[in-house]
Amino acid sequence: MAAPDTRWLAIAYKRVRILVTNDDGVHAPGLGAIARALARWAEEAPVGEDREVVVVAPLANHSGAGAAVGTVYEREAIPYRSVRLPGAEALPAYGLDASPALAVIVGVLGGFGPRPDMVVSGINLGVNVGRSVLHSGTVGAALTGAQLGLRGLAVSMRSGAPVDRWETAADLALDLVPVLATSPPRTVLNLNVPSVPSDELRGIRRGRISTAGLVKAAADTVQRHSAEGADEGEVRLTLGAAVPSLGDVDDEDPEDDGALIAAGFASLTPLAGVREDAGPDADDVVREALARLDKARRS
Repeated sequence: MAAPDTRWLAIAYKRVRILVTNDDGVHAPGLGAIARALARWAEEAPVGEDREVVVVAPLANHSGAGAAVGTVYEREAIPYRSVRLPGAEALPAYGLDASPALAVIVGVLGGFGPRPDMVVSGINLGVNVGRSVLHSGTVGAALTGAQLGLRGLAVSMRSGAPVDRWETAADLALDLVPVLATSPPRTVLNLNVPSVPSDELRGIRRGRISTAGLVKAAADTVQRHSAEGADEGEVRLTLGAAVPSLGDVDDEDPEDDGALIAAGFASLTPLAGVREDAGPDADDVVREALARLDKARRS
């Protein structure tokens, strides 16, 4: 009897490997919530699909780290320890003495298993909207993965509610996984969610990056102090709380990310990391700069 034709199995078989990280630390409740949701997702894989999840996150809080990796050249190794996440004990999980971006780099380079396809970063306690996107370690981790060819999802939840509704953000993130899995490489989505039960969420909309930010009122809060005639002193700057709050959104347009969260909507924003500015204005500036530099060298 001829051997059965199994070519269709190879065609149908799919593997999706997700690396989970955050900037609040591997023991943060938001990371636990998304890890439990993804653990269920992996267990419910249909026949012909292999779903893998690995957690590689900082041991300590790195909020506001952006995509920083630190002074990696000063050490030859990165300490880590295995972690058991409540409700997701079956997931391999590791806490690293590293920033979120460096944790992603280590994971992508094979430090904790095969190369992942996607980075899911969060769930951060506090929204990452407006200019905070630039400084967020949650977003920085997702963008770092994109620079290495991965797809990425940054998930953040509004703080300040009496009860942190992690499950609402986790469920939305889980719904986005199939979309990201089939999206072009380097796709990054920034999801911000109000801390409300799912049935109280008004909807999900595309949000524009607003002007809100961690240092929005810096011009009014910066003070420099030094003794008379001294060469050194200190600059006092009010940055707000460690957990990013939404703040005043009265000056935002209704479709700006901060305004959407304040109105009870979840906000979803596509992001692009470091890349060449190919716009016409940038081209004009570069042409003028090259001409000026060439003239200076010839003179």
